Amino acid sequence: MPIWYELVSPDPSASRVFYDAVIGWSIEPEPTGAMDYRMITSGTDTVGGVMRLTDEMAAAGAKPRWLFYLNVADVDAKAAEVTAAGGTILMEPWTIPDIGRIALANDPQGIPLYIMQPEPVGESGVFDRTGMGKCSWNELVTPDQASANAFYAQLFGWTYPDKMTMPEGRGDYVFVDAGGGQIGATMPCRNGEPAPGWNFYFRAPDIDAAAAAVRDGGGTVLMGPQDVPGGDRIILATDPHGVTFGVVAPGAVA
Repeated sequence: MPIWYELVSPDPSASRVFYDAVIGWSIEPEPTGAMDYRMITSGTDTVGGVMRLTDEMAAAGAKPRWLFYLNVADVDAKAAEVTAAGGTILMEPWTIPDIGRIALANDPQGIPLYIMQPEPVGESGVFDRTGMGKCSWNELVTPDQASANAFYAQLFGWTYPDKMTMPEGRGDYVFVDAGGGQIGATMPCRNGEPAPGWNFYFRAPDIDAAAAAVRDGGGTVLMGPQDVPGGDRIILATDPHGVTFGVVAPGAVA
């Protein structure tokens, strides 16, 4: 299961203003310590973090993006499995005291994700289909859907219980079950569209207000607002730094 969401941003203060307005979060102001890492809260719950993209990180190839952490029982063993299954370890396992052991990887299509062995071991509430301010849906856009689905099934035990044929010959939207119910879906990238990567949809109270806040804050609405099965409405957008993310909100009450 996903246990953490993280925004890598070249300007966390600007990201704070933008996302607080769009989602309704309360992102911490600039910390006083040497590392600029800020917690994201929704109400009383911590739902993720914002990490500053430093010049050193950018020189090593890091880019502004949203990432997630997948819970594993043994990071070192799982990192070896990633490599054996055609993925790449970008940052070898390291330990953060009282937080856990972590590695950064690419799947076989070059799409990044973290694997994490949390300390202490336990449940995480950052993914919640209906929780306000939390991630409600994880969507993988990939140039090789069959290979990606096989990789995540092998590495993390995911299953694909259902699918929906998308219009205009865009292929299948394949639903993902991580063992405790649906957490998202995978879809194919054709000729570079949509851009490959993990997209995360965060829940907000009102989709039209969220779309307006995206535009007012210097972002771009790429898709929507539109209805989706189940009664919700969504947008797909980019923030002022070009980072793709989604928003989901309840549909209108009949």
